[in-house]
Amino acid sequence: MKQTEVAVYYFPNYHPDPLNEQWHGQGWTEWELVKAARPRFQGHEQPKIPIWGYEDESDPAIMAKKIQAAADHGISSFIFDWYWYENGPFLHGALERGFLKALNSEQLKFSLMWANHDWYDIQPAPRNFRSNLAASGKVTEEQFIKATDYMIEHYFHQPNYWRVDGGLYFSIYELMNLIEGLGGSYTETKRILEDFRTRVRSAGLGELHLNAIVWGVQNLPGEKAIEDVNKVLEDLGFDSITSYVWIHHNPIPHFPMSDYSLYRELSVKDFERFTNEYDLPYFPNVSMGWDSSPRTIQTDVYDCVGYPYTPILVGNTPEQFEKALWEAKTFIDKGIAKPGILTINSWNEWTEGSYLEPDTRYGMRYLEAIRDVFGVKNKPHSRSEVG
Repeated sequence: MKQTEVAVYYFPNYHPDPLNEQWHGQGWTEWELVKAARPRFQGHEQPKIPIWGYEDESDPAIMAKKIQAAADHGISSFIFDWYWYENGPFLHGALERGFLKALNSEQLKFSLMWANHDWYDIQPAPRNFRSNLAASGKVTEEQFIKATDYMIEHYFHQPNYWRVDGGLYFSIYELMNLIEGLGGSYTETKRILEDFRTRVRSAGLGELHLNAIVWGVQNLPGEKAIEDVNKVLEDLGFDSITSYVWIHHNPIPHFPMSDYSLYRELSVKDFERFTNEYDLPYFPNVSMGWDSSPRTIQTDVYDCVGYPYTPILVGNTPEQFEKALWEAKTFIDKGIAKPGILTINSWNEWTEGSYLEPDTRYGMRYLEAIRDVFGVKNKPHSRSEVG
């Protein structure tokens, strides 16, 4: 039986970036929100404290530690949340200065998910937050070509860029933003995506594998669900579907907290539901947890008034997370959905409470859960190992 590929989302907001410094000041990173988080109810486990400290992910030596930990615990690939707005790139330091320059980068594959959602100032958000748009996720055709040419030149030729069924895996988070930015026409969007495929082939890189993130529950402000997933994705020529996080599909039932184990039972039913519902292959998703309270102003009352003032999952211990992984493995091993790919939220969504990086409470146990369920892949030699 072919081994399952375990692909983990990576949120790259833990290094200095010019736009962040413009918005928040010199040296700001999302670690500031992690440090400032406080309990919002009795028994609420905040702040979360990273056992490695509040490190700069754009440092290749720091990233090398992350790569090694991921590879040693059965993770196949990082899927980097990748940002490019109408005024250009954002948050590229983790991938370009960190991952790609790490001496052991070839231990792990990588790919891109264009996180083309609207970027709101929610670092942190007041409870009366409605809309403070910092950057729109919609881009014009001219900017789309610039961004995708940049991908072709800087990433797709890398020997460890992740391929699925032979195609370069490229995922898009917000399809409706993409379509609206490209003029609102499915026909025009299809033409532009086909041109993207042609440019990849012309670069001698073979085929693209276009993946769509889908959901039915709005989370971030401005998100729009696709009304007829099968028709839209067929019209646009996509190859597969997956999810980013469980809460995109099922509301967390109780405020301020709900039990992870009960929510897991609800969410794993989506594996079969989506496989049957969608015409394209669906890659199951497992989420480690959910707690967006670090993105709130800590002195504001924590009521259920919308993201990031949302219900929190509690009891998401490594043991409970491992049960979700076994559910996913059992489903994938049935061979209903091919190829055997699992996406996980997330390597480091610290301010949304869904992270695998070691903290001071559980250490490496979330990573060990992945290793215990999926084993460790045979890894290529790193540049440091081959000298």
